Order: sequence, then structure tokens, then C-alpha cells
Amino acid sequence: MARYKSSIDLFREAFRELKSGSNIRPIYYLYGEEDFFKDLLQEEIEKLVPPEQKDFNFDLIYGNDSTPAQVLGIARSFPMMAERRVVIVKDFTKLGDKTDDGTLNDFTAYVKQPNPSCVLCLIDSKFPDKRTGLGKELNKNNLVAEYEFEEVADYQLPDWISDWTKNIHKREIHPAATQILAQMVGPNLKLLSTEIEKVCTFVDTGERIEKEHIKKISGSYRDYTVIELKEAVIERNLEKALGISEQMLQQKNYSVGEVIKTLGFFYMVFSNIWRICRLTEKGLNKNQVQSELGIKNSYIFNAQWREASQFRLAEMPRIFEALLDADRASKGFSTLDTSSIFLLMLKRIIG
Repeated sequence: MARYKSSIDLFREAFRELKSGSNIRPIYYLYGEEDFFKDLLQEEIEKLVPPEQKDFNFDLIYGNDSTPAQVLGIARSFPMMAERRVVIVKDFTKLGDKTDDGTLNDFTAYVKQPNPSCVLCLIDSKFPDKRTGLGKELNKNNLVAEYEFEEVADYQLPDWISDWTKNIHKREIHPAATQILAQMVGPNLKLLSTEIEKVCTFVDTGERIEKEHIKKISGSYRDYTVIELKEAVIERNLEKALGISEQMLQQKNYSVGEVIKTLGFFYMVFSNIWRICRLTEKGLNKNQVQSELGIKNSYIFNAQWREASQFRLAEMPRIFEALLDADRASKGFSTLDTSSIFLLMLKRIIG
């Protein structure tokens, strides 16, 4: 059985293909919820036309502003004094909203026999219904490069941070730093890439990026004590957890918004724990769990494994209920003050 390819794997595959220039397809269909990858690949596809040729051989079209007939007319036209033309259509499925000016199925014939001198890139959050003629043709045609980019799972973020730092910035980052950065910023790849760039800019070129650098430079997103609080919660040290949380709550900048962000942070931590507990409950051993989750970095996985070993699967419903109740309460669905909401949540989680 073929191994499941994550969004990260698919992006690497598509990026390498476009960079090599050896197997450029006439049609690319990029879809899914992770805009970061789609935007980067769009940029690479745009580069297939040199800047001096773009005036006549490059078109960026939005589905709301055009029709199937207009797009097909441009895609079928030949490049002007150039090897190829590139046509990018964003919000592709919205072309079908204009029923008087054609439908998406008008593209079926083009997909069967695309213009070899045009690269047509279709971008959307979803794929056309696979029961339709167009959906079937896009799905089966070898001339179409189809990539679905789902949001990157929380537990995959440290690996992505490590790869991005190495491949884009040519820098080394300690696994502990990748995990802290992932937990502090969350699964927003655009924001994460900005934070990585900021860290790489301020840390000397010869140095490996350590967790102390993340603490110093990226502290604006979450106060670093949230990491210490997490460690106390994982240790089930209620007295220590309450002491740290009280200090956090006394900070002038620790608003309700920061409490909500911290709740999101803990939701990510316990989502990782839940995944590991669920797989071990099924009888998988440590190596099998790591393989199933696709976490390549053993340092990161071992840290998550240690955290998960402190909890049982049966505890997860209670913990997620405590997080959900605290989230609702902090958003106004309770008469408790912020401090009480936060401290009650910790008591319920630690048990």
C-alpha cells in the first residue's frame, strides 16, 4: 500500500518538479485549505515566464472576474515570441457561478487536449465534483498535476520548521527550538516563516538556533512562561502550575486575548498527547507510533512520547472538556473572572 503523503511531502514533490523544469505539466490543479503552499507554488509557476516576456505571455485571472469562455480563449492562444505562456486562475470554481457564460464542464475538452505551449494553473480551496466530466478528467489525466494541500497537523510543525530553516535560510536549528516555536506560534505557516526569518536575521550566521534565541526574539506571541507552565502541567505538579499561572495572570499585558491564545496552545499540546495515547491503546509500539505519525525527528518525537506517557487515553475527554469550558468561559459565557477560569482549568486537567 502506498504511503500517505502529507501536504509537506506534496509541496516538496511539486516544488522540485517546477524547479527542475524537466517535467512541466500543461495543467496544475492546486487546492485545499493550506494557502501557504499554494501561494509558493503559484510564485514558482509564474517564474516559468521570464520577466521580460510577461506583458504578453502571463495572465492572472480571478474566478469572480471572468468566465470559462474567456479563460479558455486565453489558454488556447499561442505565446508571443516565447516558448510558453502561463495562465493562473485563482478561485477557479467560481467561474462556474456565471451560468449564462459557460460552466466548469467547458474545461473538460481542454483538459483532454491542452495547449502544449501553455501552463494553465487552477487554484481553489476545493476540487470539482469528481462525478462530473471535468472532475473525472482532472482526476485521471496524466497531463494534470493535482495537489491537495491540507492544513499541516500540529505534530508535523517542528519537522516543517527544521526543513524550512535548513532549505530556505541554510541554518541549523535545535529540535527543542523547533518544538517551542511551533507551540508558541501555532499552525500558521506564513507567521511561522516570518518568525523563522526574524530569528535567522538576528542570530549570528555561525550559530545554531537554540531555544534561548526563540525565547528572546519571539516572545511577543506567547510569554515564555507558558512553556514552563506546560512542563508543570505535564509533571502534574499542581502547586507549581498554579504558582506560574498566577505570575502570568499578574502581568499587565496578559489580557483575555492572551488567555485564549494559551488555551489554544494547550489544545495543541494535548492533541499531540491524544494521538499518541490513541495509537498505543491500539497496541502499537513506540517505533510504530512514530512511523504512523510521520514524525522524522527522533528528538521531537521522544519529547512528545515522554509527555504522552504521563496520561491515559481515558483521561482525554475530561481534559478536552476542561479546555473547551475554559475557552467558552473566557469568551463571555461565564460569570467567573479570567483568573478563576484559568486556575479552574488547570486543576481539572491535572486532576
